[in-house]
Amino acid sequence: MMRTHTCGELRPEHAGQTVNLCGWADTVRDHGGLIFIDLRDRYGLTQVTFDPHDSQAAWDAAQAARGEFVLRVTGVVQPRPAEMVNSKLATGGIEIRGTAIEVLNRALPPPFPLEDAKAAKVSEDLRLTYRYLDLRRAQMQRSLVLRHKISQAIRNYLDSQRFIEVETPILTKSTPEGARDYLVPSRVNPGCFYALPQSPQQYKQLCMVAGLDRYFQIARCFRDEDLRADRQPEFTQVDLEMSFLTAEDIYSLIDGLLADVMEASGHPRPALPLPRMPFSEAMGRYGSDKPDTRFGMLLTDLSDLFTGTQFKVFATVLGQGGVVKAINAKTLAGASQGTIDAWTTLAKEAGLGGLAYIRVQPDGSWKSPIVKFFSDAEKAGLQERLDMQPGDLILFAADKVDVANLALGRLRLLAGEEAKLIPEGVFAFTWVTDFPLFERNADGGLTSVNHPFTAPHPDDVPLIETAPLKARALAYDVILNGVELGGGSIRIHDSELQARAFRALGLSDEKIKTMFGHMIDAFKFGAPPHGGLALGLDRLVMLMVGADSIRDVLAFPKTQKAMDLMMNAPDKVDARQLRDIWIQLDLPAADEEA
Repeated sequence: MMRTHTCGELRPEHAGQTVNLCGWADTVRDHGGLIFIDLRDRYGLTQVTFDPHDSQAAWDAAQAARGEFVLRVTGVVQPRPAEMVNSKLATGGIEIRGTAIEVLNRALPPPFPLEDAKAAKVSEDLRLTYRYLDLRRAQMQRSLVLRHKISQAIRNYLDSQRFIEVETPILTKSTPEGARDYLVPSRVNPGCFYALPQSPQQYKQLCMVAGLDRYFQIARCFRDEDLRADRQPEFTQVDLEMSFLTAEDIYSLIDGLLADVMEASGHPRPALPLPRMPFSEAMGRYGSDKPDTRFGMLLTDLSDLFTGTQFKVFATVLGQGGVVKAINAKTLAGASQGTIDAWTTLAKEAGLGGLAYIRVQPDGSWKSPIVKFFSDAEKAGLQERLDMQPGDLILFAADKVDVANLALGRLRLLAGEEAKLIPEGVFAFTWVTDFPLFERNADGGLTSVNHPFTAPHPDDVPLIETAPLKARALAYDVILNGVELGGGSIRIHDSELQARAFRALGLSDEKIKTMFGHMIDAFKFGAPPHGGLALGLDRLVMLMVGADSIRDVLAFPKTQKAMDLMMNAPDKVDARQLRDIWIQLDLPAADEEA
């Protein structure tokens, strides 16, 4: 065998055995005639020593070796002296006395250090350009191993719950699902395009029509949208669908799944059932439909307190049907004016006209230009409702309820971080339920909050035509530490109700038939009640390993400009390839570009 053991499995009980190891030279050190090579592979690191008295040829080859050379060594396992045991290594109780060494491949010096601490200081673009080297780092390999374990735990759990894994097409039809599609031209159907799936949504519902009862897939999905730390143009989700269920069945199923994932990740299983809150509570108390419940600093509605106030700003907002809300940013009265200015800018970006605040001084007095407009009753009410103590900073938002919630929700997260109130190593799950069915889009029309196949609450079906913005959806999201892990809904399974939902979104009957005729037709052949959910596997692994970006848990990610720097993709193709797929680029002439 080329190797008898990996670089992570030898222990003192192997002493005296002759072994073959293969791996990369992590370090090569010359200590007064003895050559020490730390040999590394995915499983760990083993120290190998070469003495010229044992083999001059092996010693010569070891001396010529350099970092990242690929080596095969032969030697005898020997225990280290007690004072030289390395307790930080699983193999730290032994070393290999090398008798032979073979250079399987030489290596150029890497363009950046592969030690985790040093690599963290290197430009991410450089690491992504040489991703195959970046993936040699222990931290990256631990992340990918944990991703594998989480995927295996998910598959095992869903198999135990009678789900079957079904692959759905990557080349599919372009339909409106909330983001831009990636389009693929068809060579054999000129002028026609496939779309890469934003999710397997329609296919998994059709699996329910087919009677498969319980489907799942660890599915690749694609969205052509602006990127950020937790978003990629291609991503992986745990997709599942069930027939003959209620939302309670989904909650119970996913609770158990997430508990198994936590255990597979080396974390304690959470207490079940996971907590739940309706969408209205999440927005009203946390200012977000992705509430981070690891800390307090909740939003407080003060509108009733300021009825009849002499403070014109609050009075005007309340007179127009708006609200006055606030958070108590505990201990942050001493925040710098630069911090306050930055938060004011953020509040304005969220839609507020400005940011009013009160600093509670060490002696308990209030410092703010707005306090002089408050009555004694209003001051007493603020003191009681916000539990104002010396050192506190009160931040106000007065506007329409959605704007006030959004602004204070964002400020809450910044203030919680500034006050160091967000604990590390804590995993706080929550379900958010009872989402609205529709919302206004930028053009003033209606769009689905979840997707157009989401079932309305049975009591709200009549509102689809009469008051669509008041209709609730049978939809739910599962949140971890303020990050949306996934979401889903009970689906529409009645063809007429589905058509009504499409019409509410402004689709004509002709468009409904063109885009979704296959779904409408399928529902006419006995579609069962069904529902499901999709979990973002990349985000889930990111949170389990404590990474700051999903790029750290993907083998070959794209940059925030959707570029693969290693493969230099996307790239131009030659004219012949374009001609084969019936595409001609109408590019400006060189003088026009100038």
